Amino acid sequence: MSDKPLYNIATLFESLADAIGERDALVAGSVRHTFASLDARANQVANFLRSRGVTPGQHVGVHMYNSAEFIEVLIGVLKIRAVPVNVNYRFVADELRHMIVDGDLVAVFSQRSFRPELEKAMKGTTAVHTVVYVDDGEGPAIEGLEYGATIGAASAARDFPVRSNDDLFIVYTGGTTGMPKGVMWRHEDLFFAGLQGGRPGGDPIEKPEELAESTLEAGAGMNMLPAAPLIHGAAQFTCFICLFTGGKLVLQAGKSFVASKIWEMVRDEDVNSLVIVGDAMAIPLLEELEERSYDVPSLMTIASAGAVLSPAIKEKLQAKLESTLIMNNFGATEVGHQGAAIGDDPSTEGRPSFYMDETSNVLDEDGKPVEPGSGKIGRLARRGRIPLGYYKDPVKTAERFLTVDGVRWVIPGDMALVEADGRITVYGRGSNCINTGGEKVFPEEVEEALKSHPDVRDALVVGVPDPKWMQRVAAVVEPHPGKSPSLEDLQAHCRNHIAGYKVPRLLVLEPKVARFQTGKPDYTWAKERALAAESGTK
Repeated sequence: MSDKPLYNIATLFESLADAIGERDALVAGSVRHTFASLDARANQVANFLRSRGVTPGQHVGVHMYNSAEFIEVLIGVLKIRAVPVNVNYRFVADELRHMIVDGDLVAVFSQRSFRPELEKAMKGTTAVHTVVYVDDGEGPAIEGLEYGATIGAASAARDFPVRSNDDLFIVYTGGTTGMPKGVMWRHEDLFFAGLQGGRPGGDPIEKPEELAESTLEAGAGMNMLPAAPLIHGAAQFTCFICLFTGGKLVLQAGKSFVASKIWEMVRDEDVNSLVIVGDAMAIPLLEELEERSYDVPSLMTIASAGAVLSPAIKEKLQAKLESTLIMNNFGATEVGHQGAAIGDDPSTEGRPSFYMDETSNVLDEDGKPVEPGSGKIGRLARRGRIPLGYYKDPVKTAERFLTVDGVRWVIPGDMALVEADGRITVYGRGSNCINTGGEKVFPEEVEEALKSHPDVRDALVVGVPDPKWMQRVAAVVEPHPGKSPSLEDLQAHCRNHIAGYKVPRLLVLEPKVARFQTGKPDYTWAKERALAAESGTK
């Protein structure tokens, strides 16, 4: 047995259950757990899986809405050194089949309402030997294993094999640019790079036992509410960040984001930190505050992760919550938590500039770090504690994980530059960059200019073909109810915020801008709408 410090996620959670067992750990719908009861329930999940023959290293699908059961399963799978695999609940049979086969799933926890699609997906596959359904009251009756009765009958004893820092935690990406890819994290690397080393905003712990000690000394942790679906990595990471502070994790149970319910939970559960995904969640939250008053004195921070919170929406939200720190966080499934833009920190052309540590840099085309203040845009990269690569995808691993001069970097695809003071301004994924007359236009900066117009509720920006300039900038805009801004109005407004070549030349008004359930933009849809409008087929 190694005497190396053990930063295994399951073991760290158990240390908290032993130290602060009676403290509230989880609230989701009608379910409330203390750290001790959540640990016991996760033990039951783990012992059930062992009884079904699931062994260390095997993969278990988690195909559920946000719920207490999701967290119970996540921890339970880790306890037996198996690997939880997030499965998007909006996938249809063909997409689910990809997840089953590519993810090498041997067991799946799902919901009654998902049974028809899941059963279609499993036809012709043989690896999945166990499926457990949560009874959500929808869809065909459960045939086989029902979660409550099945897990309730299992042993709650904690008697598991010795774990390792090398145990895997796999997070499948959202698949917005092709089929999802499984990002492979070692537990130890994920703890420090993705879970902020047990101390959000501070120095990481120096030894595992400090995690429990710090929660005892603090007396209370950070109560956090991640509003995004737990089938995505950022939300899962937030859950463990919360629990590892000794705080209470608050979840809106079910499939839909409902702004009124979010504010009610913030108020009723004394939430300290609300984690959202950009304007897609901030806008309905803001509109709810404009319609109804909520007394939320416990709320210390609102952090946007996964998508940028635009300056215009942030300013309006800040006016409603004067004592709350509102910030943009930056990260990705492949890098974990990478940096933050806090308060009124300066920005470049409306883009937030993030404070990142020395493991982050911007690389040029030769893989060399760019000079701070040079104005040169390159690819954002991170070294140090990074994933092993993509599961069963050596080609994509070779593309995104590079070794330059003996240093291993992960380069997810974001374009960025380094400011003179070391802050890093991120422009977005290079694949979405618009080339107009040889000039590069990043959609996000144009979107933020558009969203600062009082008639615009949401917007996406794409490039459409142009015989002279190669591409033109097209804006797909969702106006506020009763508003219908013209292209000329928006162009005049944008020229006050961005250079002329970035100003949209085509405007499409839509009743609703399409985004994925994570809040991230659906640029494929936006381009289809723009091309249809240009050809007159809209």
